[in-house]
Amino acid sequence: MAVIENITTPIDSFIVDEEINASGLASVGRATIRELVALVNRIEARSGQSYIRMEMGVPGLEAPSIGIEAEIAALHRGVASKYPMLEGIPPLKKEISRFCSQFLNIKVDSQNCFPTVGSAQGAFATFLVANRTKNGAGTLFIDPGFPNQKRQLEVIGQHWGSFDVYTHRGEKLREALEEHLSTGRYTTLLYSNPNNPSWICFSEQELAIIAEVADKYGVIVIEDLAYFGMDYREDYSRPGEAPYQPSVAHFTDNYVLLISSSKVFSYAGQRVASLVVSDRLAARDFPALKPVFGQSNYGKALLFGALHSLSSGVTHSAQYGLAALLKSANDGDLPFLNQVRVYEERARKMKQLLLENGFELVYAEDQGRALGDGFYFTFYYPGMESDELVETLLHYGISALSLSGTGSERSEGLRACVSQISDEMFPILEERLKAFHHDASARQAT
Repeated sequence: MAVIENITTPIDSFIVDEEINASGLASVGRATIRELVALVNRIEARSGQSYIRMEMGVPGLEAPSIGIEAEIAALHRGVASKYPMLEGIPPLKKEISRFCSQFLNIKVDSQNCFPTVGSAQGAFATFLVANRTKNGAGTLFIDPGFPNQKRQLEVIGQHWGSFDVYTHRGEKLREALEEHLSTGRYTTLLYSNPNNPSWICFSEQELAIIAEVADKYGVIVIEDLAYFGMDYREDYSRPGEAPYQPSVAHFTDNYVLLISSSKVFSYAGQRVASLVVSDRLAARDFPALKPVFGQSNYGKALLFGALHSLSSGVTHSAQYGLAALLKSANDGDLPFLNQVRVYEERARKMKQLLLENGFELVYAEDQGRALGDGFYFTFYYPGMESDELVETLLHYGISALSLSGTGSERSEGLRACVSQISDEMFPILEERLKAFHHDASARQAT
C-alpha cells in the first residue's frame, strides 16, 4: 500500500486514493492491464490531469494508408454484405505465405496460413486444438509473458506451467526445458520473441535447443511474434535478404506462429492477425481430436472446429487491408520495420530519465549483450516492491504494469511500454520522475 502523507503530488492524492478504493481492486499492483487502464482513465477524468501512460501496449503511430484504402475499396465492392471465407481470402493467404518466405526464410503452404481476430484468437484456437492432441495436456510458458494467454487457458479449463527464463539462458535453457517437458504434462510450449515484457531475444542456439527438446517430447511450439523484427540490434527489414527474423521454424517442423499486425503495422484496431501452421503439423492426424472436433486431422480441426466456433471468420474488409499491407511489405514498397523504429529512440530516452532518477532496469542484458531498445522495457525503484511502486507512481501521474502477473520472478519490477510517449511528454515525465525520486528518497531516509 502506497503511503503518501503530507506530500504534494502532481495528481491530487485524494482523487487517486478515492478512485483506487472505488475500483474494488484488492491491490492496484495486481490489476490486469485493462483494469489499470480503466482506473487511470477515471483518475484523468476527475483530476483533469493527463498521465504518462506506460501500462498498455497500444500502437503510438498512425496505421499505413495502404491498408485503410484497401479496406475502403473492398467495402465499396460490397464485401460488407458477404460472409468471409472461414479459411481466409486467397489474396491474404498468399501474402501471409510470402511474408513467411520474405522475412522468416521459411516455406509454408498458403492453405496453412489463416487470418484470425488478432493473435489472441490465434492463441486461443491453438490451445483448443493443440492441447487436445493428447488427453489432459497443457501449455508450458517460457516467462515472463503475456498474462492474457494464461487466462485463456484458465477459461477453457486447461492447465499450464511456467519458468522465468532470465536465469536459464543459453545451454541452461535445455536443463529447464528438460525438467518441465519430461513430465509429460505439456503438449504445447509458448514464448514471445522479442519477449513481452523483458524485451530479451532468443539466439539461434536457444531456438535450436527449444526445437530439439520439444521434438524429443512431442511438444508443439507456439512462437508469438507480436513484435516481429523489432529487435533493432539487427536489421530484419529487407525482404528476401538475410538476416531474417529468428524463429524456431528454422529448426523444427512442429510449430505454430502467431504474427500480429497490431504493432509492426500499427493496425491494432482492426483485430486481424496471421496464424501460421507448419505444413507437417497441419497434415498430421491425432485420434484424440475426433471426439471433440469431428476431425482427426490437425488443420481441419483447427479450421472447422476451433476457428469456426470462435468467430466464423475474420471481418471481410480487414482481411483485404492486411493483404494489402503484407503485399506492399513483401514487394519492398512498405518499409514497415523502419517506420516503427521510432520506438527504439523513445525507449532509450525513457530509460535514461529513469536511471537518472534512482530507478534501475530489471532485465538489463541479453546473454552478455546490451538489451535492445524497443517497444517494452522493465524497471524498478530500489527498496520498493512492485505493488507499492505501481500505486505510488499513480500519485505522480505515471502508470505502468506490475511484472507480478507475467511470470517474472522479480517481485519489484514494472513493465513500461514506450508507444504512447510523444516527444512533448518527455519534459513532463522528467519533472514527475524527479518529484517522485525526491520524495521517495526523503521517505527512505527517515
